[in-house]
Amino acid sequence: MPVFHTKTIEGILEPVAQQVSKLVILHEEAEDGNAMPDLARPVQAVKMAVDNLVKVGYDTINNSEDQILKQDMPPALSRVEDASILLLQASDMLRGDPFSAPARKKLIEGSRGILQGTSALLLAFDESEVRKIIRVCKNVLEYLAITEVVDKMEDLVTYVKNLSPVLTKIIKEVDAREKELTHQVHRDMLIRSLDQVKNLTPVLISGVKIFITAKETGSGFIEAQKNRDYVVQKMSDEIHEIIRVLQLTTYDEENWDADDLTVMKKAQSAIEGKLKQASDWLQDPAALVGSAGDKALHQILEDARKIAERCADPAERDAIIRNVGDIESMANSLAELRQQGKGSSPQAMALAREIQNKLGSLQQLTQMGIVNTERSGIRKPAPTVSGKVEQAQRWLANPGLDDKGLGEQATRMVVADGRKVAESLTGPQRAELLRLCDETEILTNQLADMIRRGQGNTPQAQACARHLSEKLHALKNKIGEGLVNQVAEDFIDMTTPLKQLSDAAIVPLGVPGREQKFEEKSRNFLSQSAKLAETANMVATAGGCANKKTVEAIFSTSAQANDLSPQVVNAAKIVLINPTNQAAVDHFDLLKKQWTENMERLRTLVDEATDTEAFILATEQGIQKDKEKVEEGIRTINPPIIVTNASNIARRANRVLQVAQQEAENSEDPQFVEKVNSASDVLKSTITPMVQEAKSVSIDPKDQVAANNWRKANNSLISAVGQVRKSVMVTPKEDNRYTQAFPPPPDMSQLSISAKGGSPKAPLSPRRVRVPVQMAPPTTTLTFHNSAYDPLTPLINQLSSCVPTPPSGPSRDDCTYIYNRVPDQHAMDGRSEVLEDAPPRPPLPSDACPPRPPPPETDDEDESAFPVPQVNQPIMMAAHDLHMETKQWSSKDNEIIVAAKKMALLLAKLSHLVSCQENCKWIWCTVHKTGEGGSKKDLIATAKAIAEASEEVTRLAKILALECTDKRMRTNLLLVCERIPTIGTQLKILSTVKATMLGAQEPIPAPDGSEIACESSSQEDQDATEMLVGNAQNLMQSVKETVRAAEAASIKIRVDSGYTIRWIRKRPWYT
Repeated sequence: MPVFHTKTIEGILEPVAQQVSKLVILHEEAEDGNAMPDLARPVQAVKMAVDNLVKVGYDTINNSEDQILKQDMPPALSRVEDASILLLQASDMLRGDPFSAPARKKLIEGSRGILQGTSALLLAFDESEVRKIIRVCKNVLEYLAITEVVDKMEDLVTYVKNLSPVLTKIIKEVDAREKELTHQVHRDMLIRSLDQVKNLTPVLISGVKIFITAKETGSGFIEAQKNRDYVVQKMSDEIHEIIRVLQLTTYDEENWDADDLTVMKKAQSAIEGKLKQASDWLQDPAALVGSAGDKALHQILEDARKIAERCADPAERDAIIRNVGDIESMANSLAELRQQGKGSSPQAMALAREIQNKLGSLQQLTQMGIVNTERSGIRKPAPTVSGKVEQAQRWLANPGLDDKGLGEQATRMVVADGRKVAESLTGPQRAELLRLCDETEILTNQLADMIRRGQGNTPQAQACARHLSEKLHALKNKIGEGLVNQVAEDFIDMTTPLKQLSDAAIVPLGVPGREQKFEEKSRNFLSQSAKLAETANMVATAGGCANKKTVEAIFSTSAQANDLSPQVVNAAKIVLINPTNQAAVDHFDLLKKQWTENMERLRTLVDEATDTEAFILATEQGIQKDKEKVEEGIRTINPPIIVTNASNIARRANRVLQVAQQEAENSEDPQFVEKVNSASDVLKSTITPMVQEAKSVSIDPKDQVAANNWRKANNSLISAVGQVRKSVMVTPKEDNRYTQAFPPPPDMSQLSISAKGGSPKAPLSPRRVRVPVQMAPPTTTLTFHNSAYDPLTPLINQLSSCVPTPPSGPSRDDCTYIYNRVPDQHAMDGRSEVLEDAPPRPPLPSDACPPRPPPPETDDEDESAFPVPQVNQPIMMAAHDLHMETKQWSSKDNEIIVAAKKMALLLAKLSHLVSCQENCKWIWCTVHKTGEGGSKKDLIATAKAIAEASEEVTRLAKILALECTDKRMRTNLLLVCERIPTIGTQLKILSTVKATMLGAQEPIPAPDGSEIACESSSQEDQDATEMLVGNAQNLMQSVKETVRAAEAASIKIRVDSGYTIRWIRKRPWYT
């Protein structure tokens, strides 16, 4: 099947697919009774191109030493040759009989063979190029494996001399490969791993150097060995990750690095990379316990446990765990024998052989577990709270639909995350969060119980789901608020524990208590580092950040912090033991520098993922608490309390300056930048006076003049912090149009309808009124009295036929915000209000209904025709997911929403064309109107329309991005939208392949009455469908992310020209 993971492959396959699609369309037209045109010239041109391709292919085979290439490429070349012959035969037959059915079959078979053969040929060659890069990667791994034998400075010089050119080559080749890939995520993975290799290289050399020094002096040897082994292990892991990513050809847009399958595949790749090293250790009776091979063996067991924990089948999980336990037990016995000098004994040799056999079985078990878990199709809750809430909302929108328990599981995990965040909170905020968790859990239990009793579609279940949905959103917001406070507290000061550790490490020998003090400072440093990483992970998981790249960067950076912190302590311990060893001091400084840079990067990422205004507000509240503690210190005459909390106030103010500076650097709006910088300058000027006055107070807490001076300076600082907070606000705080909650729907069972109601009141005449966007829900209740018949039936009839004409602008039934580069008078008067005509009051229901008004100018009315997806319709489910995302917005003055809604409908149509059933009644379905032949032509045309629509979405998103003044928002919007045309082009190619497959299993009737069997098999057709499904899902996910990123970027649009985009959130019918 075609793959498109490189720009070269995509660039070659696209024009081939275009030509094949033309042949498919000619084939369809001929089935409608049209004569086929003369194809001699185009077919001859194809034959010449194929002959040239085959010649180049065989030359490549002859000049290559890659045995796999010599095995894989000839079948692809043969298929292309056979396909070109089929095209020649079809051309000759059609020249004699333009209506020949066997000729048409040969034409479609030849077209399919050309496309798939060319794809297979390109893939074989590309895989050969990847294997060349992998060989270079394995050369680096071989050098890393022999690091443990480098124990002299002369050896180190030779080692560095040999390693440097190999590292340079891998960096160059991987960098070139990264630029060739079409999947942005794969490029990011390679860049991240390559950067790690570059950063770790100097640490590796320094670590080996300090190991040699420690071995010669006999002090600090264990810590130096741990440092060296850590760097070797990290570099090996990154090289293995590069090898894994280089071999990837597909990508799921919804995948995360934290997803179970991704973790399992990474662990399997690590197992395969360490097997040889472990095997070498087992085969060497003299190998040392604790050497690299021994560690590789135990790492394999740890990776196998990771895979077992995530297996979908409990039996497979138990088999892997049992195998791991057996190997671990035998490995421990073998280690004891070797430590006793009995490594060559028959018992030890037998154990080593048995462990090797068991390792082979373990590798097969883990591989099968991954394959079966992937095939199971069991979806797990998303790694972030926002993702879990989204999964839960899909469940709550239709609680009667079986989602295999995903929605309920996601909901319960959100509750668990909320309770975890509550552990770090205090006071009313903690109580409120725990209350929301309890209420959400109770509603979840109630709904789950109704679903188990088969009552998922009842009004009671719908009402419970609605209430649970509201609670979930409230819980998500409250979790975010709690995390903002935690960030404000934990990231006040990152460097003090490291400085204290550094000071404790360089205390001269002989000073009493230096070891105890060092141990204390080490524990403080490790505790603080772990706390920062944990808080950062919680922000990524539950902070509500919509930028996937930022979230995954937080996960990666916090993991590096956890790995690096113990090595900083080890390096400090070496300095403690050898305070006069300059090499040890230099190594410690290098690791401190790496740790500090990593933590600063983590803090910046956390700040990006945290709402700036909320963070500054939380910091203000923290300053107020510190102020109260200083006052307490003054009252109790306690100088240490005064100094500590005044220092905290200064640190918090500096944090506000940091985030304000980041906001200013991130913006291209000169007015915003000037406002933020001005407020920051004022705040900066208040910090030093506050600190100086605090020093005066700490010297003499009884001095009331000094205390009053401090209070005055501190109040100025607090006021300046408030001004910074106001300067970074995008909209006034009282403007809640972004978070406006809709009122609950009315209870339908309480409504009744009267056919003989009194005379309706005279309708109000239209007039100009000023209507606020944020309206309170109406409190009046419509009651129609007549119990002689079912109240719902006439109501539904009335609602379906008597639709009032919609107003011509944003009405009070819309949650609206408008961004315009030249603000009109309405925007100048206040963004919470718009000027519009009040619509006339519709008449009460009566026997005679007015005629249906003309349809609106937007595409919103098409939404009523959108089909409900079934579980076995993955493309339709992807289309419906995008439809539900865009349905909440009006298409009025929003071209992005118009284009996205069009894409959802087109993909729904594509789903019908691919998997339509005979009883299909969808109004847009053309499969059963034009017959199978029409479906092929429509399939190609629909895919082409989707590709064009994807380009339109990208064009509109880029226009919006250019007008956005927020650099991060603009970059995120461009990243998500720029991959859409690539996926759209791939969809077009795959649809052409699928079109050639329709009916491909039918044999070709020959003139003599026999049949010609087609090459295509049902497996090939299934593969084509699976790739088409995956591509469609990726496309819809990218468009959905683009819509969200565009809506977010619309908050910060330039105001110096006439660009306008309106985001009008629809309200439910009952409001």
